[in-house]
Amino acid sequence: MSTSRHRRWRRKIGPVSRWLPAFARLSTVFLLIALALFVALRVAAPYLISTGFVRSGIEDALSKWTGYHAEIKGSPVLEFWPTPRITLNQITIRQPRESGDKLLGSIESLSADFSLIDALRGRTSFHEFHLVRPNLALTRDEKGLIDWSYAGLLARAISGVRYENGAEVLDPDLDAEIGAVTVEDGTLVVTDIKSAKAYHFDSVTADIAWPRLSGAISAVVIARINGEDLKVDFASRQPLLAFAGRNAETRTSLTSNLLTAHFQGIASIASLSAFSGNAAVTIPDVPALLTWSGKSIPGIATLKSASLESDIMSSGNGLRFNNLSLSLNEASATGVMDLFTQPGKRPKIGGTLAFDQMNLKPFLDAFALRLAAGEAEDISTGMSGPLRVLDVDVRLSARRAQMGLFELSDVGASMIVTGGEAKFDIGDSQFEGGEMTAHLEATQRDFDGGGKLQLSIRNADFAALAERLQLKGPLPLATGSLDLDLQSPKAIWTTGLADVTGRLHFWTGEGTIPGIDAAALRTQAAEKPFFPLSAAAGGAFTFNQLNLQADFANGSAEMHDARIAGATQTLTLSGVITYQSNGLALSGSLDATDPAKAAELPLLPFFIGGSWPNPVISPVPLFGNTPQAQ
Repeated sequence: MSTSRHRRWRRKIGPVSRWLPAFARLSTVFLLIALALFVALRVAAPYLISTGFVRSGIEDALSKWTGYHAEIKGSPVLEFWPTPRITLNQITIRQPRESGDKLLGSIESLSADFSLIDALRGRTSFHEFHLVRPNLALTRDEKGLIDWSYAGLLARAISGVRYENGAEVLDPDLDAEIGAVTVEDGTLVVTDIKSAKAYHFDSVTADIAWPRLSGAISAVVIARINGEDLKVDFASRQPLLAFAGRNAETRTSLTSNLLTAHFQGIASIASLSAFSGNAAVTIPDVPALLTWSGKSIPGIATLKSASLESDIMSSGNGLRFNNLSLSLNEASATGVMDLFTQPGKRPKIGGTLAFDQMNLKPFLDAFALRLAAGEAEDISTGMSGPLRVLDVDVRLSARRAQMGLFELSDVGASMIVTGGEAKFDIGDSQFEGGEMTAHLEATQRDFDGGGKLQLSIRNADFAALAERLQLKGPLPLATGSLDLDLQSPKAIWTTGLADVTGRLHFWTGEGTIPGIDAAALRTQAAEKPFFPLSAAAGGAFTFNQLNLQADFANGSAEMHDARIAGATQTLTLSGVITYQSNGLALSGSLDATDPAKAAELPLLPFFIGGSWPNPVISPVPLFGNTPQAQ
């Protein structure tokens, strides 16, 4: 059996061994002939192909592509090894004179590979373009579209492209080969007609792979704008649709030291009508990005970093951000947001964000939307700040929130900007064992015009708050409530104490004031014409009820008949407290809570002056009487 198997293999291998040497010899002959032809063409090409012929061919190609007239001043250089290649210098591309003589740009040096066979046949075809120091100028019209060219093949292909059955379709007579395009050390100026601004891109380096007009494109572009290097990666299976401002599948990313952004999906450079995909943006240093862009938002320094990731889709006249993840500094939130745009109306941002933990100060800074610093725009002249061109209606919640030195929990809040006014409300929150609501409002002249703050606290532990804020001096320690109504000509979160006007009402139940001993106060008043408060600080004043009202203006608070009622004695105070110097000018009195005990605890009037926390007390003699120690 083994012998028969070997015989069968020998019968199969035998014929192969006979024809294999013949095939090898024939292949070798063909390879040698091809090599000889290749070398012969390279050697004979300089004598068969003229420089002027290739030069005129690339001039015609440039003019055909752009629709402009290409002028070449430098002497061309032809190379035939290892591939045929032409290099041209000092190229200018401009509109024909009869059509306006508009300059598209200039190129210091352009080189391209060309087909040797086509050249021998009297035709020219080029690929693998390399541009050195091109200087181009493009225009972005009011519709957001780029004026790519005058009337060339590229323009005709962009205007003639169609979308059929989910694919980009281009008529064969508009199609053409491109190949690879490399740009070295270029400059680009894009003039935006709608905003009347010009954007300058320097040190442009690009690698573009676009085999055919009807095919997919991939490009990597590095450029410098305002001293910062930006890298853009762009890829699309429908580039002509994208350049035409129509909906096209794209993958785009932007990378720099100031900003990282990525988008993949369907987009248009001119409209939001069919925008869908996934987007992610990361800003590691928000103040640095604003400085680079020439904008400034005072108080933004607390907002160090921000990031956003979301699924985006068009929704009516706007965009819907689903599965949104938003981070501001260390705070992260999830939710849903909407951007509404309607002709003749301000764009509007609305939605809901849920934070686990957040800092309200950076959140307010992120939505400040105020005039950029250094701009001399005046609303009376018709110039509009961002507050007048964008509406905001955002609801947010947080399990824990920090606002300055205050800590809140279970927060429900909203941010509303509409009609030139901005409102921030904390509708519900837990604060120091009690509840707090707040209303912050900016007035008509953007946030620079001032605003007001209304704060309401109920049944909060003010003893814990005093300890948290590290307040010094004899302060009431109790569970109480507070109503605060303040106004300022400046932004609330950047204003100084001297800018505040308003009113405060504070009331509590049982509590103590450490550092005030009522008995020692009477003893010192009987013995001395004046004495420091610390001389009567051996005990604490225990009270059953406290009620205090004060008005704020010009850097001071005017206290109105503050009444602190203890079990046996009642302390009343009124006068002025200045913030910046901690100065006091108060009149006070200590008398019996029960009128029946007035003889045992007679009225003791006094004056408080000096500065907090250790002012000087001067007893005030009664008419016809001198207060006696009991």
